[in-house]
Amino acid sequence: MILPGSTEMKSQLASHFDLEPSAAIFKETQKIYDRADRVIPEADWLRYAPYVKAINELKKEKDAVILAHNYMTPQIFHGVADFVGDSLQLAIEATKVKEQVIVQCGVHFMAETSKILSPEKTVLIPDSKAGCSLAESITAKDIEGMRAKYPGAPVVSYVNTTAEVKAASDICCTSSNAVDIVNSMDSDLVIMTPDGHLAQNVAKETKKKIVYWEGECMVHIEFKADELREYRKYEPDAVIIAHPECPVDVVAEADFSGSTAGMINYVKENKPEKVLLVTECSMGSNIADEVPEVHFLGPCNLCPHMQKITLEKILWSLHTMTEEVIVDPDMAVKARLAVQRMIDRK
Repeated sequence: MILPGSTEMKSQLASHFDLEPSAAIFKETQKIYDRADRVIPEADWLRYAPYVKAINELKKEKDAVILAHNYMTPQIFHGVADFVGDSLQLAIEATKVKEQVIVQCGVHFMAETSKILSPEKTVLIPDSKAGCSLAESITAKDIEGMRAKYPGAPVVSYVNTTAEVKAASDICCTSSNAVDIVNSMDSDLVIMTPDGHLAQNVAKETKKKIVYWEGECMVHIEFKADELREYRKYEPDAVIIAHPECPVDVVAEADFSGSTAGMINYVKENKPEKVLLVTECSMGSNIADEVPEVHFLGPCNLCPHMQKITLEKILWSLHTMTEEVIVDPDMAVKARLAVQRMIDRK
């Protein structure tokens, strides 16, 4: 088996596609580059352009569509993605696409979600090792333990979970609709999994009593409230926008908190002069060209799992139709109920 990123993979791609940088391919992809020229140097685009050209041509041949999360790098986000968004947006888009092949540019649970919602389609992920600290923090057995501890309480699970955990839950949520989903539950007591920080932030906005699994995102847990206070000293005019996966004290320091889509919309609508995005830092790069009047400040924490998805691996995935995501059909039926309930209450 040829592994994504291996020397053999690179060699085979080079034998099938013209991947040498050239002024001609740069010119051919100029309009795509214009979307990201604020954050991608020309020298880098010269290297990316052959892959962008090859992927965009190959996905037409393969009847494929690329769904890319907001945390993808700019060359993927602007260069080859057909649809971009947060977990909820991509989950909904997966149910609408007409193409028979979905290439999920994100982490593994997102590809599973697309397969759950479109079982008849072929779903590929460019690197199956692109995991998630949240998804890996909980199992269906853990859900069973929570139900035993709090009998009768509905289980609301973040979409950042495996198919197994979704199947064991009553309904899913995302960071953008978590409060609404919790409020829609009939019970006064709600179990939230697996992100303890999201649960605590939701608890501040609802009258429901929330008990939660203590999982956390390896990216958002790195942000500290005292660091944000220091930033305010040096950049008092900066608007701080935090993702609700951050600890409660970090969110409390922010001027606005929301999902990745909510954060992007806030910046586009309000166009603050200076913005500090407290989330995975690829997102600021992805919207920089759309809001040239906004100056994006640090800090910057990259998700090592999201970074595993590269143009090279996307091309290999389409070329070889790997790595295909398979979900047990019986499990998929149960998981689809939880996801569909979330979508229906959007």
